[in-house]
Amino acid sequence: MTTELVKELDPQLRSSLNKYIDQRIVQASKQIYDSLLNKIETLEEKVRAGEQKANKNRAAIIASKGTLDMAYPPLLLATGARSMGIEASIFFTLYGINILRKDANLKVAPLANPAMPMPVPNLIGALPGMTAMASMMMKNMFKKQSVPTIKELLDMCRDSGVKLVACQMTLDVLGMKKEDLIDGIEYGGLATFIEYGMGATITLYV
Repeated sequence: MTTELVKELDPQLRSSLNKYIDQRIVQASKQIYDSLLNKIETLEEKVRAGEQKANKNRAAIIASKGTLDMAYPPLLLATGARSMGIEASIFFTLYGINILRKDANLKVAPLANPAMPMPVPNLIGALPGMTAMASMMMKNMFKKQSVPTIKELLDMCRDSGVKLVACQMTLDVLGMKKEDLIDGIEYGGLATFIEYGMGATITLYV
């Protein structure tokens, strides 16, 4: 009956009626589209919020010293964090950049170091060869306890996903080149690491 009524309508009126129906369909479709779009945007915001929260479960470590005894803490902490599923990054600055040298031969000096396992008088510690002896003693102590070497720890860091970041300013100040450092590391400035550290729950300065 309705179809017959439409057929009996004036052609101009029928055209207007069809146009009106088309407009209503378009409006309804747009409302449905807008509603779905809002829901998608809300869901994306929740996902981003979740990702940001997850990213805060990270460790930001600064390695500023390049002696053998001070090279172990940042590397062990970073690999330990990764083994617990925590994101980790080490920023090597000042003398800490020496840890990343390809030909690194890190040493520990007994001179004025009361924390040495066997305290050495300053006069003896200042004698030639004592630094090499103290370094050998420490390496043997770590080896006896099956502690990885610095090179092995660096490899573990890269394999486990620890971000190793060399301070570009330190390279410039010390006149070092990227070719002097090991492969598989990143380069950045203080701002880069500060931005990373803003989302960290663990921040350490070594």
